[in-house]
Amino acid sequence: MAFNLQKVLKALLLSSSQPLAIKDIQAAFTRFHEQQSLPGVGRAPAPEAAASDSASPAPPTPAVDEAAEVVVEPAAGDPELYVDVPSLVTATQIREVMDAIAAQLRVAGDGLLLIEGNAGYRLVTEPRFARWVRILRQEPPPVKLTQSALETLAVVAYRQPVTRTEIENIRGVSAEAGLNKLLERDLVYIVGRADTPGRPIQYGTTDEFLEFTGIKSLDELPASDVLSSRQIDEWLRKSEQAKSPGDLEMGLPDEQLPLEAPLPAPSAEAPAPLGGEPPAAAPAEGPPASSTPLPA
Repeated sequence: MAFNLQKVLKALLLSSSQPLAIKDIQAAFTRFHEQQSLPGVGRAPAPEAAASDSASPAPPTPAVDEAAEVVVEPAAGDPELYVDVPSLVTATQIREVMDAIAAQLRVAGDGLLLIEGNAGYRLVTEPRFARWVRILRQEPPPVKLTQSALETLAVVAYRQPVTRTEIENIRGVSAEAGLNKLLERDLVYIVGRADTPGRPIQYGTTDEFLEFTGIKSLDELPASDVLSSRQIDEWLRKSEQAKSPGDLEMGLPDEQLPLEAPLPAPSAEAPAPLGGEPPAAAPAEGPPASSTPLPA
């Protein structure tokens, strides 16, 4: 019976609480062969001991490694696990077996899933059992991110390392509240300081962000023409050099009056006194009135 890589990988996944990387699996096979080369390890029982009692053969006794003072279980009874173990297990073989295990778990529907994150493979519970897990751990329901926080997170993911000023220039609003929420959720962290006047703080995404979005690396982020670094740089450069629009930019013809009309000249008439009667009107110009009395 040939060596069963799938059973071994299932056991390794169940035994580890941390993500299992491909290099860790390959290192385990390397250590297995190193232990097999030690004196007294992996040897079959002596022929004379087996022939002494052919009627009722005794179970094989564990081999003892005198140098390390540990007991090594015999491999004769486990051909699928310890016999004919390949000396080299490639990354392609591991991925193919992991994909087969993931497909089996999805078909079984027993509440477990096998996912591959940025740190390796690990077994997780299905999202439909999340409420039971929270009840067991006495954890509150997760708080959803607001639209503002999601927009800020998107800018950081595509633009990182990015400063708060750059985020605010892109979004047009303050980013302080959104950044504080993302820092609290460990989705972003402080990368360092920019080499610009004032040395502003720069932000980037964390490994928790990769798990939050379900991707293994930032290279798997969907392509975005809107948030590409080249177009953002060009947009920021144009926004800094922007000028006030004129008549032509506003669609007005050249003979149209300017937007700012001149103020009218001040009137020569004296203003009326506050709270008093208006001044008497000046008499109209004309020939002087006659002083001769009218006949009765």
